[in-house]
Amino acid sequence: MADVMRRTPMPLATDEARKSSFSEVALGYTPELAAEEASRCIGCKNMPCVSGCPVNIKIPDFIAKIKDGDYEAAYKIISESSSFPAVCGRVCPQERQCESKCVRGIKGEAVAIGRLERFAADYHNANTEVAEPKKNKSDVRIAVVGSGPAGLSCAGELARLGFDVTVFEALHTPGGVLVYGIPEFRLPKSIVRREVKNLRALGVEIMTNMIIGKTLTVDELFEMGYSAVFIGTGAGLPSFMNIPGEGLKGVYSANEFLTRSNLMKAYREDADTPIMKGGRVAVVGGGNVAMDAARTALRLGAKEVYIVYRRSLDELPARREEVEHAMEEGIEFRLLTSPVEILGYEDREDRDTFGFVRAIRCVKMELGEPDERGRRRPVEIEGSEHEFDVDTVIMAIGTTPNPLIKSTTDGLDVNSRGGIVVTEGGKTSRELVYAGGDAVTGAATVISAMGAGKEAARAIAEELKKI
Repeated sequence: MADVMRRTPMPLATDEARKSSFSEVALGYTPELAAEEASRCIGCKNMPCVSGCPVNIKIPDFIAKIKDGDYEAAYKIISESSSFPAVCGRVCPQERQCESKCVRGIKGEAVAIGRLERFAADYHNANTEVAEPKKNKSDVRIAVVGSGPAGLSCAGELARLGFDVTVFEALHTPGGVLVYGIPEFRLPKSIVRREVKNLRALGVEIMTNMIIGKTLTVDELFEMGYSAVFIGTGAGLPSFMNIPGEGLKGVYSANEFLTRSNLMKAYREDADTPIMKGGRVAVVGGGNVAMDAARTALRLGAKEVYIVYRRSLDELPARREEVEHAMEEGIEFRLLTSPVEILGYEDREDRDTFGFVRAIRCVKMELGEPDERGRRRPVEIEGSEHEFDVDTVIMAIGTTPNPLIKSTTDGLDVNSRGGIVVTEGGKTSRELVYAGGDAVTGAATVISAMGAGKEAARAIAEELKKI
């Protein structure tokens, strides 16, 4: 008999196989494994797990349907609240959200809610066809800027409410961070493409290579006949440490490194936008993006990969599963360590190496008093300076919203971090302009961005007297 206090393990690709493969690492539950895990849910009447979900999925209800073997009913329950279950089941930090509230977790391991969500979504996707695209006949047109989680969620909700929706995407492929930021081994792009097809089936038009603020401005969208505009442009402007050596060849932001790999196929020999591969790679940061960059570098042929993080393992903000996978794959964690300089080759006679990264100089840290967010502040240990050889450095220390929209749109208030200021329902200081997701909050979770997009869609509909 299965131990009800421990969650049912997820089948994984072998450690060795995945080091050189971009195929998905977590292989998903079979119906038998899903039933076993679903049986661990005790169906709490007060449903604390729901309060931990940013979009309030009826978690015990959909798990009960999986217990009964009615997987399509489980998917429909999830879809009442979440636009992209197959995505969220893979990338949401459930251990800090719904699973952190699970009663099973008090004395044992929480129910694997995310894995069950993924199972229901994958079952649905494997057994249904996407409908043919239709064209909404509404004369009320809404423009959605950005095709990431917030934009796609907003567009889908508006289309379901009967509006004529056009999504404007700056890149050549829709999906936002789901395609350029999250690697294939964590989120297969076929899943994102299917979700985009589902939106088009609702009548949503998606226009790529459209940089709002350059190709068109927000004002011009209104002049073209759009009744409202939703801004869901994410937080794609990378942050750096402003330490010496960040301008050397071989230093990347994680955004650039992952976009070149995921979207531009830079690992190909004939790539127009190549990236450095192989050698020793240091990734600075401890979030999910840092894990994605480190694990991508490994798959691109890096000999050694290091995570350099200034706090301890307990403070590491990345999903626990991603940290475990990185460790299993042989990535070395240099914790309580902070870079102070990136060193390069300086011999001008050697044109093959001059200006490239040679090493990274760091100091050791210890944790002091808590900062304003309650995390213990890293403090440098005097005399701990050291360096180690690397060929590539990837900065994964956060992102901020791109200022392009603000700089080309009058009357749009932003805060000190560059995020668009909104009130209830995503209303901005500009009439009939709404915003949500990372463009407002800074880098956050996929499902919180989806929730913001859905909330804004309903506010837009109410403003336009459609619901």
